[in-house]
Amino acid sequence: MVCPSWLSFILYNPIRKAFTNREEIFNESGITKNAVVLEVGPGNGFLTEALAEHAQKVYAVELQAGMVRKLMKRVRKFGDRVCIVQGDISSLILEEAFCDVCLLYVCFHEFGDKVKAAENISRALKKGGILSIYEPSIEVGKSDMQKTVALFEGSGFRKELERDGFFVRYARLRKQR
Repeated sequence: MVCPSWLSFILYNPIRKAFTNREEIFNESGITKNAVVLEVGPGNGFLTEALAEHAQKVYAVELQAGMVRKLMKRVRKFGDRVCIVQGDISSLILEEAFCDVCLLYVCFHEFGDKVKAAENISRALKKGGILSIYEPSIEVGKSDMQKTVALFEGSGFRKELERDGFFVRYARLRKQR
């Protein structure tokens, strides 16, 4: 279930900030100072704010208008380094091969049309680009994560890394074609 915007304070709070190593997420996702990042499902900007400080440019695709309003306030200070797009990743028409990294942080399990979303993400990533998927272990079982990875492998990605943690399941894939 998608977190409603009125409950967004649970997504951006001091406890979550203390227990989430955002720098580690960026490093294992291959996000450098020169990276153009597509962040899908940014919510109210828990990672977006730090991404804007770390990457060259961030394109944040958010479905909910309430979250977009909160996100806009949070990243206003970064100017054109953050581009917010309101919409469903499965139906958006994105520029082809414009980003180096796509970050899906605890959101893919909530997507309605996963196949279309995977196709659009694949189209947006450059050849050799990195897809970084984090999912909450409590909501996404190992077999569900394997299905997600297989879906992207069918869209031209090769799995480079996969791990199951207590709180998070992670997979990094690289676009091959």
